[in-house]
Amino acid sequence: MNISLVGRHIELSDAIKDHLMHSIDTLSKYHLDLISVNAVASSNERKGVAIEFTINVAGKNTIVITQRNDDLYAAIDIAIDRAQKALRRLHDRLSDHRNEGMNEAKQAAAAKVNLHEAGEAMEDEIVPTELVLYKPQEVAEVLEKLKESTKVFDVFYDNDGKMRVLYKRADGRFGLY
Repeated sequence: MNISLVGRHIELSDAIKDHLMHSIDTLSKYHLDLISVNAVASSNERKGVAIEFTINVAGKNTIVITQRNDDLYAAIDIAIDRAQKALRRLHDRLSDHRNEGMNEAKQAAAAKVNLHEAGEAMEDEIVPTELVLYKPQEVAEVLEKLKESTKVFDVFYDNDGKMRVLYKRADGRFGLY
């Protein structure tokens, strides 16, 4: 990784250079192929001090971070935090499992699943049921069926076409709704 430190209208002391170098070294923890990092510190009488980092990552877009502050050390720290955040996002995007190629995903799926067995398993899960026609019923008729079965309630249409519910109550009697 090439590192370039430049001061415009400001003298970069050894302490500032050491602080910049130490801060730039923290960017290598994301294991990205950093080609170069350029740091430009500039001073303006009205706007204060500014630091600009230009980070070139192999095969990716260039990341440019600019930070202004009255204190150069504070500007460097804030800019490095922003650069770390950008590099962390880039690293997470590159190492995310969802970025797996389509061919790799197809091979992994084919290796784990036997389509013939999966088809047979799906056939076993299908349970045929008889279609119950909802014809009007008498309440007494539904009451007799409910007494003979283990069901707690039964929904049906009465002779007037209303949907009704006949249910067993806790006291052993039956309710009609």
